Amino acid sequence: MITFDTTALDFAKGNGIVTVIAQDSVTGTVLMVAHADRDAVEKTIATGEMHYTSRTRGAWHKGGTSGNVQRVVSLTADCDGDAILARVEPAGPACHLGRTSCFSGSLATGLAELASVIELRAVELDNNSGSYTARLLSDRNLRLKKIGEEAAELVTACADGDPESATAEAADLLYHTLVALRAVGVTLDDVQMMLSKRRLQ
Repeated sequence: MITFDTTALDFAKGNGIVTVIAQDSVTGTVLMVAHADRDAVEKTIATGEMHYTSRTRGAWHKGGTSGNVQRVVSLTADCDGDAILARVEPAGPACHLGRTSCFSGSLATGLAELASVIELRAVELDNNSGSYTARLLSDRNLRLKKIGEEAAELVTACADGDPESATAEAADLLYHTLVALRAVGVTLDDVQMMLSKRRLQ
């Protein structure tokens, strides 16, 4: 049973609805933004799955038709009471286009999702000891060797003018780089701050 105080919400401000931001509870990715009236919020609390209110089609249960339900982990009202942050466990894509997120598509989003998964593997290292990421996090020589290999393969693909291979090798290099950075305590935010400093110089 989800615990949430609906009296903290101000439905009047939005003509009977509040804004709902659905966020993946594991990766932190913002999945979608929608609306909910009081009835939808109460159904969400009662069922443990997200219910929304569309301005055009009325009440709807996320995944009720597709099976891509969003199981609620927590609900938090913002300071004004006109928005809810819903941390959820998605059973499938959030976007009607079949994407994980309605905001998917940018490199930054993809890297953030990948970094979040790597962080999860690091935090639960003992439980994920059979995963490739866990092996890399536990073996300094292996992860450094893989960065060298992937960088060399990317150079070769670019030298050969092979865009498909270059794309695949770049993705591999980014993944191994993020794992190596996590192992020394560096985050994507740290890298972004360094890039911002250099841009201002």
